[in-house]
Amino acid sequence: MKQVYRRYQNAIVFAMASFAIVYMVVSLVTNGSKGTSQFPWLGTGVDMISDSTFRINYISSYKDATRMKALPDLGRGYIGDSVPQRDWQKGDENLKKLEAGLAAARALIGEAIKNLNHTTPLKDADYIPKGDIYRNAYAFHRSYLLMEKMFKIYVYEEGELPIFHNGPCKNIYSMEGLFLSFMETDTKFRTREPENAHVYFLPFSVVMIVEYLFHPIIRDKAVLERTVVDYVRIISNRYPYWNRSLGADHVMLSCHDWGPRATWYVKQLYFVAIRVLCNANTSEHFNPKKDASFPEINLETGEITGLIGGLHPSKRTILAFFAGRMHGRIRPFLFEHWKGKDRDLLVYEKLPEELSYHDMLKKSKYCICPSGHEVASPRIVEAIYADCVPVLISQHYVLPFSDVLNWDSFSVQVSVSEIPKLKEILMGVPEEQYRRMQERVKQVQRHFVVNNPPKRYDVFHMIIHSIWLRRLNVQI
Repeated sequence: MKQVYRRYQNAIVFAMASFAIVYMVVSLVTNGSKGTSQFPWLGTGVDMISDSTFRINYISSYKDATRMKALPDLGRGYIGDSVPQRDWQKGDENLKKLEAGLAAARALIGEAIKNLNHTTPLKDADYIPKGDIYRNAYAFHRSYLLMEKMFKIYVYEEGELPIFHNGPCKNIYSMEGLFLSFMETDTKFRTREPENAHVYFLPFSVVMIVEYLFHPIIRDKAVLERTVVDYVRIISNRYPYWNRSLGADHVMLSCHDWGPRATWYVKQLYFVAIRVLCNANTSEHFNPKKDASFPEINLETGEITGLIGGLHPSKRTILAFFAGRMHGRIRPFLFEHWKGKDRDLLVYEKLPEELSYHDMLKKSKYCICPSGHEVASPRIVEAIYADCVPVLISQHYVLPFSDVLNWDSFSVQVSVSEIPKLKEILMGVPEEQYRRMQERVKQVQRHFVVNNPPKRYDVFHMIIHSIWLRRLNVQI
């Protein structure tokens, strides 16, 4: 009899979880049947449209899951038998309050977007966003201030070091470890009361899973599956929040190349949850409406000071510079046309020992940033730090913070087919336009700099803002 009751209880819980997703789909269909919703302010950033706004639409992840035939797996094995019904009822009341607050935030941001004049800037003691580096500076500022006032993140406390609550704070994956570290000690956005949270953070590190569990000879990638699946099973049985939305208000973050792969083993995590990834590749099912791109920053020694600055534009004697290994599909084409073939456009597969990589960045007007095996490249942030205008050569890449930042204003984007004309393109940029772009690079630095402890508008806060926008994109 107890087994029958338990099955009945499971069926009810699963139905409630399914209803949450169905409700989101209904919102999408009724408000966005023509491709836009009634809250138009989160831009996907895929096509890098250079208008001055960012848009929010309700998520379509459930629809994507159905198309990918993943729907039958949703919820299977992750319904929390131990979650009492009274906790669900209490959670429903808290959820209504949270959703009411988010609805008010959407309305305020919508008003900010419609107010095209916004002659009176919002008050801010530290910084007032303005200028062409933003798609809509006023709307971003309104959204950012609302985030600071409202947004709460619950970090699941389950999991032990070194796999959970921990990550590398130096090398190419440094941002994964730094974000985990900052969230552990954060007092502004982190809440210890899960019923008051807008999103729930899964604090596992893909880098650490690979480092400690992946055998370099056996190369069994199933360690990712075992770790992530077991963790979701634990938190979904101890708390009602995963089952309530099938993960739509849950977030994971990874800068490892296998970050997207780690989420595949739990279909809700892959299709529904918020994934914050360096490897933001739309050809690999990165969905900008629910997933967020964040920058890859290579802190070689872990040191975060003394990284900013370069020569004045008048003293930059190198037109463009790149040094990096041959891998991926884009770099071979770049080397074929430009490696060792021009005095002004310097392309190296191996930098000569007498030259300093960072000095070369600081001496160059443009820094070439081609994708390698993965779409993300630390050279983008290295260029920004060196006051060097990035030259972006990639495919299917959603640039970091492109909901907010207008990358066209401070970078040059070149298609792969245009690589043979690279020097012609850069020489064709008027000096005045280059100077403006270089000044904007210096302005945008504040959004990519790492501070310890974090400071307002820096890279940590921009990542949080990207998560905030995606949570606004969900109505549970």
